[in-house]
Amino acid sequence: MIEYSYPATRHRRRHGPAGYHDVESFRPWLRDEFSFRCVYCLEREAWSNLMTAFAIDHFVPVSTHPASSLDYENLLYACRACNAVKGQLRVPDPLKVMLSETVVVHGDGHIEGRSDEARLLIDMMQLDRPAYVARRQLVQYMLQLAETHDPIFYRGLLGFPVELPDLSRLRPPFNSKPNGIAKSFHAQRKGGNLPATF
Repeated sequence: MIEYSYPATRHRRRHGPAGYHDVESFRPWLRDEFSFRCVYCLEREAWSNLMTAFAIDHFVPVSTHPASSLDYENLLYACRACNAVKGQLRVPDPLKVMLSETVVVHGDGHIEGRSDEARLLIDMMQLDRPAYVARRQLVQYMLQLAETHDPIFYRGLLGFPVELPDLSRLRPPFNSKPNGIAKSFHAQRKGGNLPATF
């Protein structure tokens, strides 16, 4: 089920911007870093059609670690619903825990953790509460209909945003991983290597 496929391996960051004075400056980097999806529930920008439906999540809360407020390694891309649930909670790291071998989304919309940490994260983030289950059921049903009756709409739902951030135009004060720009989704599209869906 491509729409809710958690990654097979732990996420390794490909970008390293630093030195910005506000957290919003990291947004284009994080959108690309996390493939325009929430790291917790896999909600996609294409399903909300509003970038403002996504928040920049401080994995380690600023309230307890203010020095990490502008540390790129501490920033995640999350939908507003997941960001609100997480709040100041200290949860297991989704980049290590939410993997395809430890998390399964079933056809009925329920999510199952197959490791202690995955189950803990799913429980803390309330990822199997009725609203999330209903949302996953709706998305799956919508995608099935689109695949059968409207392939263009289907590709739009599972494709990349029309406007991808051109990271080569950004000038962060520092960038510890400048080679990541060549691997960005904008660069892939420009080179004709971006897949139609993901």
